[in-house]
Parts: sequence; structure tokens; C-alpha cells
Amino acid sequence: MSASQPAGAEEDDSLAEEVTEAADTVNSHPVVVTLARLGHAVNGALHVIIAVIVLRIAWGSAGDEQADQSGALATMAGQPVGLALLWLFVAGCGCLGLWYLTEAVAPAPQWSSRLDRAKWVTKGVAYLAIAWLALRFALGAASSTSSEQRTQGVTRTLMSQPAGQWLVAAGGVVVLAVGAYYVRKGLLARFLGDLEEHPGAWAVTAGRIGYPAKGAVLGLVGVFVVLAAWQQTVEEAVGLDGALKQLKGQPYGPYLLTAVAAGLVCFGVYCLARARFAALD
Repeated sequence: MSASQPAGAEEDDSLAEEVTEAADTVNSHPVVVTLARLGHAVNGALHVIIAVIVLRIAWGSAGDEQADQSGALATMAGQPVGLALLWLFVAGCGCLGLWYLTEAVAPAPQWSSRLDRAKWVTKGVAYLAIAWLALRFALGAASSTSSEQRTQGVTRTLMSQPAGQWLVAAGGVVVLAVGAYYVRKGLLARFLGDLEEHPGAWAVTAGRIGYPAKGAVLGLVGVFVVLAAWQQTVEEAVGLDGALKQLKGQPYGPYLLTAVAAGLVCFGVYCLARARFAALD
């Protein structure tokens, strides 16, 4: 034992190494990598389904469909092979979420920053949440709660806390920042850095259109959250479905929603390319 290093510190270092090695083993396992690629593919399919619902909203044929993840999964559950597709979503999104979480632990320090790790943890949690929602639909236990209701529920909880108005405003600013990140990533083709090789011109074009479209939609959600904080009105906070439906009421709303749908289809197409070319190994 080193005289300058306490026994407890050595034990902590040993435990950290074991955790990192275990995370690296999971992260690089062929089954996890294959299912993580499936996760990118089903994420693309999810965005395409949402785009179809957005088109129906734009031109008045959506009924009570929700243009969000819950609505897309509910639509899928109603198809003849919906149950099998839902289980693919559970496996793919679950393993992709696991891959991102282990990536936050496993890589060498020189290959990642704290910001990178924070992004991987956030993405991991997000994909696990989609997997959990798909699992509930597969088991027939999913609720009809919309993204708007969930957003308002979170907003109401935050508003009830000390400095709640500022907490809600901060959340809205974070969503706006994420939206701006997607727009920038698309316009500058930064998404190519996520791939192990060039995916082809068609995939690059899809990414350049799809990322800014998704960023614009997220930014719209962030604007409504900030408005809710500014006006101290929970009802102003809407999720993806509510934001898109409010967009329909604007001048040229159906055409704007049609453009959004086209952008989401492009993002879905890029995700399909990412399933093949993503740097996961």
C-alpha cells in the first residue's frame, strides 16, 4: 500500500475500475450493439409515425390522435402486427438506452468530456423512458395521458415549489437550448461525427433537413413552457402534441404542419441510416 494513499482511496479506485470494466463489457457486447442499432431504426420509425399523425392533424383527419410518442405507440398498437412491433421497440430502445448509459461510464477520460457524459446519460434515460412506455402498451397497461398533460403535470409540480416560476422558466430555456443544438447539428452536419463511415448523400440530406425540423419543434415546446412561467399559468405549458396543434391555428398552419411532418420524415430516414452506420462498436 502506498504511504501517500489511504486504504479507502485504493478500494474506491478498485471499485471504479471494476464498474468501468463491467460497463465496457456490456457496452461492447455484440447483442447489445445489434439491439442498439435496432433502437436507432425504431426511433426513426417512431418519428415517421408521428409525422403521419401531424399530417392528419394538419388536414383535419386525425380525430383524437396525439402527435407524440404516446400517440405513435398507440397507433402502432392498433395494427395487426402491432404487438410484435411494440416488443421490437422495447428491445431496441431499451438496449440503446443501456448503451448510452454504459458509454457514459466506459470510455477513456481523454475521449469524453463531462458535457459528453451528461448528454449520454440524458439520451440513455430518454430511450429507456420510450422503452418503458412501449412495454406498457405491449402489456396493455398504458394510459391515455398525452404529452400536454404530462408537461402540465410537471409544470404544476414545479410551480408549487419555492422559486417555482424560475424553475419552470429554466426548464423551458433548457428545451430551447436542446432545440437550438439540434438545429445547429443539422445545419453544420455535425451528426456525421456520430457515424463510423459516410452514410451517403441521401442520408446527409435527410439529416440536414431532419435535425433542424426536430429542433424547431422542440424549440416551440420550449417557448410555451417559458410563456407558462412568464404568465404563471400552467395551461400555457404544452407538450409536443399541444404545440403542434396550436401551430395549426396560426396563419398557413396546415402548410406549416405539413413542412414539420416532412422534416420529421427526414429525421426518421436519417435514423434508419444511423442504425447502419452509427459508431457503436
